Amino acid sequence: MQYRQEWESNMEQELSKNTYVLQEDEKIGTVKIADDVVAMIAALAATEVEGIAAMNGNMANELLSRVGVKGLAKGARVEIFNKKVKVELAIVMEYGFNIPATCQRAQSKVKSAIENMTGLEVTDVNIRIAGINVAKDR
Repeated sequence: MQYRQEWESNMEQELSKNTYVLQEDEKIGTVKIADDVVAMIAALAATEVEGIAAMNGNMANELLSRVGVKGLAKGARVEIFNKKVKVELAIVMEYGFNIPATCQRAQSKVKSAIENMTGLEVTDVNIRIAGINVAKDR
């Protein structure tokens, strides 16, 4: 009984987050997505680009997220309005990579990932360089 109450409480908290309708069908139901899920998609896509070390200067954040710990979306913020997405990313670059070229690859990858996974249209992917990761063996 207590497990059911906890589950219902957690479900209420999840449903109260900023969510957006992706698909609505009166016969089957509605599909919604939370804005923090879209932010996580953006962060994961960005960190897959060679030359990007982490999001928002927190490399531990990236490592923890890969084993299932929440928080990767730190450094990624999204605004969704009328099925259009604006993305803001704060990233840490690896030393020695061309910043404009790396960021252009990240913008393309983030846009593609969000659009392919959600069906939403990405209008902007704005990137702020929050730091440079310099390897200790230099």
